[in-house]
Amino acid sequence: MLLLFNLSAFSQDQAVDTTIIPEIVNLDSNLRITNLNPFFTIHVDSVLNYELNINKDAKQYYWYLKKAPVGLKIDKSTGIIFFKAEKTYFLSGRLKYDFPYKVEFGVQNLKDPKDKVDTSLSILFYSTEINLSRVKPAVFGTMLVEEGDTVRFRVQCEKGTFPLEQLNFNSNIPIVVEKQINRCEDEFVWMVPFDFIKDNDTARQKILSLAFIGYDKFFNKDTAFVKIAVKPGINYPQRNLEHSMVSQELRSYIQILKLTFYVISKNIKTTKTTRTAFDITGSTTALAGTVLTSTGASEASKSFGKILPSIALTLVPVKEAVSPNRIQEQNTASQIRTITKRLDYLLSDNQIIGSRDVEVVQKTKKLTEELKQARLQFIDLPMVEFDDRVNQNLADKYFNDPKVIRKYKLKVN
Repeated sequence: MLLLFNLSAFSQDQAVDTTIIPEIVNLDSNLRITNLNPFFTIHVDSVLNYELNINKDAKQYYWYLKKAPVGLKIDKSTGIIFFKAEKTYFLSGRLKYDFPYKVEFGVQNLKDPKDKVDTSLSILFYSTEINLSRVKPAVFGTMLVEEGDTVRFRVQCEKGTFPLEQLNFNSNIPIVVEKQINRCEDEFVWMVPFDFIKDNDTARQKILSLAFIGYDKFFNKDTAFVKIAVKPGINYPQRNLEHSMVSQELRSYIQILKLTFYVISKNIKTTKTTRTAFDITGSTTALAGTVLTSTGASEASKSFGKILPSIALTLVPVKEAVSPNRIQEQNTASQIRTITKRLDYLLSDNQIIGSRDVEVVQKTKKLTEELKQARLQFIDLPMVEFDDRVNQNLADKYFNDPKVIRKYKLKVN
């Protein structure tokens, strides 16, 4: 019994544990791209052919593009990215050198829309052949403008290997533009001021030279030149104002002449009436003396008849003293009327037509010269600017009266 007990205890100590411990396997259930390269650098005229792999059965998935530069393709079954960098893309401006293009793409399970991955990579194109970008303004040669005109053109650029990133311009004469030129396709706008050509400038036109300078990222520069020939122009707002002021001054002077003519003409008429009265009185006295001398019977009548003719003769010096003959005033009145009619005609003939009359300068000059000449002609004549006995309407009416016109009209014998 003791022996059996020992054998039993020994057999229990030597028993082998037959429990099976399961092997721990770390399975990745998330979809992912195993060979994603985040950045590609491609030379011009080279080909990109890159196959993307995933950690699952590729037959159950398809590839797609969300955003890509022109010309890039992806095989939806194999995930191969294909691109041929042809020069035509860059010459046409559809692609740029040294610019990182972001390509957005993804892969998705054919049966489970939620089983997908969206990611991106960058592609940069470069070239060992360098073509400089050029500044190309929309105009060339020499532009011919006038003062007051607006110069407007676009500053364009011809794209090369590296595009121009900054523009500015210089000029031989300081000018003020509406907005600065900083980039390609900016518009140059400049209104030529009316004082661009100074009074002391002897040249008939002034040349403005513009230099447009463009810089790329490596500070390579290109310069384009534009010349603008500026001729003297007409400042219509100012010239129209000057013409209006001269015309108004001339109208006022014409009114003063008409009022002066009225006063002088009325004085001449009064003098003529007085002289006529003296002539009638003298003639009547002489006639009475003659009658009495020839018909008187008494000596007293004959003596009285001899005195009356002598009285008539004494009336002539009295007439000259009281109402002298005003030949000078008559001539002055005729001259005033002639000059007034002339100024009236000139004022009507030199009116400006519209707001941009090309002859406004000549017309203003003509009116100014005629006004100056008229004032010099009557420099010693006291002008009647105001008279409480007559108003301006009465003077105008009298000036245009047919009787007055006939009175001062020239006669040819």
